[in-house]
Amino acid sequence: MSDSPSPAKSGSRPRTLTNSTGRTRARVFAVQALYQLLVGQQSVTDIDHYTRDLSGFHKADSVHFDTLLQGCSERASELDARFVPHLDRPLAQISPIEHAILRLATFELMQVLDVPWRVVINEAVELAKAFGGTDGHKYVNAILNEVARDVRHLEYQNDLAQGHARG
Repeated sequence: MSDSPSPAKSGSRPRTLTNSTGRTRARVFAVQALYQLLVGQQSVTDIDHYTRDLSGFHKADSVHFDTLLQGCSERASELDARFVPHLDRPLAQISPIEHAILRLATFELMQVLDVPWRVVINEAVELAKAFGGTDGHKYVNAILNEVARDVRHLEYQNDLAQGHARG
């Protein structure tokens, strides 16, 4: 594993997490773990142990982290298949951090139904701003808006009818 606890852009620092919720922190650690899965050769178990030892993990919602890491690793192909049709380039050309964020948010859209789709997308956009490339957050937002329209169709349409949707 890398000594660096995050896949942040070189020369930049991730946003502080001092005011974040346990679920937000769980997402941050899950994205880091998923990034390691995408770029490294370690097992999910090794990455899980490594991530739990990172500074600040004790403030994360560990149950949500477990759900995200296990769900995303076990269902990776299914999750990728949900968002790949909305990409404008081959998946291999997507940065590993944006891939990890898309996978995590797609999992939440499909499986964590107590979190509104707008919240899932907002959290993913914030992760992309903190860890991704310059305009990666815009790309993540556009792709996830399409995924939300597909997998949370009724919720999405309800919000659209009430004037709350983005698309």
